[in-house]
Amino acid sequence: MTAVQSLPVARRRTSRPRVARVARPVVAVAVLIGAQEALTRTDVLPAGYFPPASEIVRTFVGELGDDSLGPALMSTVRTWLLALLVSVGLGTAVGVLLGLVRPLEAFLRPVIEFMRPVPSVALIPLVVLTIGTGSGAALFLACFAAFWQVLVPVITGVRSAPAIALDTARSYSLSTWQRIRWIQLPSMLPHLATATRLAASTTLILIVTAEIIIQMPGIGHEITMSRSAGDPARMYAYIALSGAAGIVLNVLVRRIEKRLNASHGLEGSR
Repeated sequence: MTAVQSLPVARRRTSRPRVARVARPVVAVAVLIGAQEALTRTDVLPAGYFPPASEIVRTFVGELGDDSLGPALMSTVRTWLLALLVSVGLGTAVGVLLGLVRPLEAFLRPVIEFMRPVPSVALIPLVVLTIGTGSGAALFLACFAAFWQVLVPVITGVRSAPAIALDTARSYSLSTWQRIRWIQLPSMLPHLATATRLAASTTLILIVTAEIIIQMPGIGHEITMSRSAGDPARMYAYIALSGAAGIVLNVLVRRIEKRLNASHGLEGSR
């Protein structure tokens, strides 16, 4: 078989894993939806708490034409994007500084280790009293949780630069900035990419949680309003919407991560 003839075969072989990666989660979701529908229809699950999946889908489709869905979704996504940018930007800047200045990191390490495990939800009463119940409260909670997820990997990434590369740079009389620019920052990028993906999920979770608890506009607020109104189908429809938004945002962040790694020749480090 010639190289030209083998090309379509190679393309088919590479396309099969891609199709399998897409088909498996789709089949898994379809099986779960079918099981939930069957269990509810046979009264194994109480329909008052677990409406049939078909009813949830009909409610979701009906909400597409409702005036409340668009503003709620945009409010959540807007706060999520701002929280992600702030947490990643601030975490990267502080992480690079602490990664380069070891005495400063050693001095602040007790503070970092004390603050990092604090759950953001525990700060809600304090945030409501100081910031209020607007979008700023959800923004602060999301940034607080995601900041530590970015900070620690960035510190580790800055210090993961190969010692032999740094010694070689010194032997060639490269300046401190040149060593940072060409060796330490590229070594940090894979850690930052992974941290950003984790921060994207964390910020969305905290924002929806804050919307539920603080009763601020967004997907979480619509979930709470549906529960209070005794409309479980609408509640689950908005829960499904939050999950779908998480999947879409995660896919977008992963695409950006792959492009960033590829542009810096880091694809092999994944």
